[in-house]
Amino acid sequence: MSVEAVDTDKNAEKIDKNKKYFTCDICDQKFYQKQLLEKHSHSHMKEKPYSCDVCGKVFSLERNLFKHYPIHADEKPFSCDVCGKKYRLKSELKVHYKIHTNERPFSCNVCHKAFTWKCNLIRHFQTHTNEKPFSCDVCHKAFFRKANLNEHLRTHTNEKPYSCDICSKNFSRRDKLQMHQEFHTEEKTFNCDVCHKEFSRKVYLKKHFRTHTMSENPFSCDMCGKSFILKCYLKRHFLVHTGEKPFSCEICNKNFSRKDKLKAHFRIHTKETNFSCDVKKFSES
Repeated sequence: MSVEAVDTDKNAEKIDKNKKYFTCDICDQKFYQKQLLEKHSHSHMKEKPYSCDVCGKVFSLERNLFKHYPIHADEKPFSCDVCGKKYRLKSELKVHYKIHTNERPFSCNVCHKAFTWKCNLIRHFQTHTNEKPFSCDVCHKAFFRKANLNEHLRTHTNEKPYSCDICSKNFSRRDKLQMHQEFHTEEKTFNCDVCHKEFSRKVYLKKHFRTHTMSENPFSCDMCGKSFILKCYLKRHFLVHTGEKPFSCEICNKNFSRKDKLKAHFRIHTKETNFSCDVKKFSES
């Protein structure tokens, strides 16, 4: 008998007749709470509909299955036969496999754009409604996703949790770290068909390719009217008007509006130069 159950044989005189009890239809055992009765009822059932994707163990209650899963936390027995990526659950592998099959079952009813996962469709749909439910308490900037808000908050706290394994440089965002790490690997597999310039990521090649195909500069400054091919160029130019200098030297605290200017300045401290003087070499020889 369960310890949570009411012992109707020995303590019948102690049962409060005015209090509601939950009685098992099979063995007439009484319980103070409905949840305890439901849990007890499964002891009479041989059916265990919840099965572990990893080891096959079955459970009568779904919550017991979820309690069991952490046992396999470090195990990733399900491997993608296309790219070799491994997963802990078979269901996770099935979701991942859609990337290779290009299956996109979730479609936007406004623009008909299709997505592999429902969460991406929900996130996309906010671009039509312009709904930005996540707002920064410091500067009140709003975002579509909570993850984007969390990344933005680090600009105020200067938190940089992502560290490069090679040079130990820290970043506030994971995508910035990934971009940085490509400079170490120097793998540039995407080539421009026009000028043959090489890029490490396809998105960089696409951005670069617009410089060849666009005759107009679609991004225009509201203050001076100057126009630019890429939006990022406009953003960088806009700092001229605002006077904002977000890039600061860690040694002398001098501020710069552009990252390349900071890098050039930093060589003053490191005494690093990319140029050698041929005249000096000649006079020394």
